[in-house]
Amino acid sequence: MSLEKILSISGKPGLYELKAQTRGGFLAESLIDGKKISVSGRHNVSLLSEIAIYTLTEEVPLGKVFSKISEKENGGPAINHKSSKDQLEEYFFEVLPDYDEDRVYASDIKKVVQWYNLLQKNGVTEFTPEDNSEEE
Repeated sequence: MSLEKILSISGKPGLYELKAQTRGGFLAESLIDGKKISVSGRHNVSLLSEIAIYTLTEEVPLGKVFSKISEKENGGPAINHKSSKDQLEEYFFEVLPDYDEDRVYASDIKKVVQWYNLLQKNGVTEFTPEDNSEEE
């Protein structure tokens, strides 16, 4: 399972795996409890492979951030997303030292850590695409 099939759906907790396309949207399965839901076009949906984190010089794809967390934790879980704001920011600074503190909020860091732990718990360890060809 790659990040291309992992979704974040606004208003719904956790992450979802894209299972099938339907006429009015798609079918997704929760990574938290395995329940399948039907998602219509009116939901705000983000593919994790399309999300990036601001740094002082560029935007780093979420997959690369997850890979850096995985390296730091030797493939294990990260700190708890319910840790204090200061602990989360300190942790994220260790993972991505040049992240833009003005544009990346504590709530964003909390979500990244929570998502990483959920993916790691579900056995998703390939965070970057196999072919590292640059997009045009």
